[in-house]
Amino acid sequence: MNTEKYEFIFRRLATILAVSILTLSLGAAFTGILLAFYYEPSAGGAYESLKNIATEVPNGSLIRDVHDIAGNGVIVVSLIEIVVMFLGRKFTKSWLTGWISVIFFTLNAIALAWTAMILDWSQLGYWRLSIELQTIEAIPFIGSQLRDILTGGGGITTATVEHLYTIHSYILSVSAIAIAITHLGALLVQERQQTRLQMELKAISSTSEPDLTQAEIDSNSLTFTNKN
Repeated sequence: MNTEKYEFIFRRLATILAVSILTLSLGAAFTGILLAFYYEPSAGGAYESLKNIATEVPNGSLIRDVHDIAGNGVIVVSLIEIVVMFLGRKFTKSWLTGWISVIFFTLNAIALAWTAMILDWSQLGYWRLSIELQTIEAIPFIGSQLRDILTGGGGITTATVEHLYTIHSYILSVSAIAIAITHLGALLVQERQQTRLQMELKAISSTSEPDLTQAEIDSNSLTFTNKN
């Protein structure tokens, strides 16, 4: 009974975290759209535009802070979600969609943070990207081509900022929201199935013979869960 109670708590917590993931994703997307009105994706211009957002645009600094917090927070929450789903025994076949979606979302969120490193055109972001591009270039067969796609060919220039900005804003952001919706939908469907399972188990226990042991009831529960 205690095991079932803990599993229920973890399952419910997983659903709450899924709602948080979607909320943070939408928050990051909304604030990103607001920043895009004033952001200039170019070498040098990116730094100046973000500086103007923080100093001249009303609530610009707050919007940027919310965008950064939401972007970093969604990575932390998605990692916690993976742990919670594991503890809630959400690794059966019926939870496959939830598992796949949260893993892909975590990778997508990390990619969002990675593509944002040069968008502020800071010294830290510039040299960090330079080092990581060398690692990418060392990948066999596709390293050089992948590096050229990210940088636009050559060194880190305005083309690099434009390419990473496009990937960050139009590809990864849209896919993050789509995956977050898919993940939440999968958990809600499974919550409904779990409720139905509990109702059927209560019906079994209430109509079973008096000498039916708890072990037999648990065995029926396990069989039904595996089928789903």
